[in-house]
Amino acid sequence: MALIASIALLITEHKSPRLDPLRSGLSVLIDPLKYLVDMPVMVFKNTQTAISSQTSLKAENKVLREEQYINKSKLLKFDALEKENIRLRALLENSFKLGEQVLIAELLSIKMAPYEHIVVVNKGTRFGVHAQQPVLDTNGIVGQVFRALPFSSEIMLITDLNHAIPVQINRNGLLTIAVGSGQLNRLNLPFLPNNADIRPGDLLITSGLGGTFPPGYPVGVVDDFTPESTKPFPAITATPKAMLDRNRELMIVWTKSTPIPLGVAPTTSEADTKNTVLKPLDTAIPTTTSKPATQKSNHD
Repeated sequence: MALIASIALLITEHKSPRLDPLRSGLSVLIDPLKYLVDMPVMVFKNTQTAISSQTSLKAENKVLREEQYINKSKLLKFDALEKENIRLRALLENSFKLGEQVLIAELLSIKMAPYEHIVVVNKGTRFGVHAQQPVLDTNGIVGQVFRALPFSSEIMLITDLNHAIPVQINRNGLLTIAVGSGQLNRLNLPFLPNNADIRPGDLLITSGLGGTFPPGYPVGVVDDFTPESTKPFPAITATPKAMLDRNRELMIVWTKSTPIPLGVAPTTSEADTKNTVLKPLDTAIPTTTSKPATQKSNHD
């Protein structure tokens, strides 16, 4: 009966469209059943897709976070390198302006003894550094070489209690001496009388007296002060021009007319320099050989 009914319906549908309204009505009842049948499968697939998507998103998020941390650390390093590059470029530009031969040294350590302002740099006698050499930064005088060792040097800052530097007022040429105060932001001018022609804001430069510091380099700026008629010498201070507490690179200056070859190690005494054979650092340690007396006399 079912088979005969099916064949009869197929023939009727094929011959005329009379069964289309019946098909439409039956589809209204049958389509929800098809969706109900497919629902478990669709729910399972959607759940599986959501779980896998969440897992992949978590993994991708973790990778991106790690990359972000790495990139941030690199940016911090690049920022430090950029600042170092700016400082080195400033030192290089100032070295051309100075007119003397200079050597850039990097800060190694700072001595923490009270009132002793001494720093250690990574250049020593193997680079021609010797005691009493002036040391500068991009702003002014920093100090002088206190002790030169083969691989490092100790530099006494101008604010050390044991340091004194001959200066003159740039405005009128008045000569005086700036003495260290033991504080990184102050110099003392103890030898100026009350009637001295000095004003707050005057620029102090090196006078060249004494032979250690070449003339014309900035040292400091005079602070505000009040003259005291009851005392013969007023309390006058100055602020150093150099950034004594912020420098990472310093310039060691040669002021002699004869250039010192950098990258080789001269002997310690000037008398032996005439009898010294200098060799590059990457080949051998320099040794001294005495020349014949005739050659020395001819050289002299």
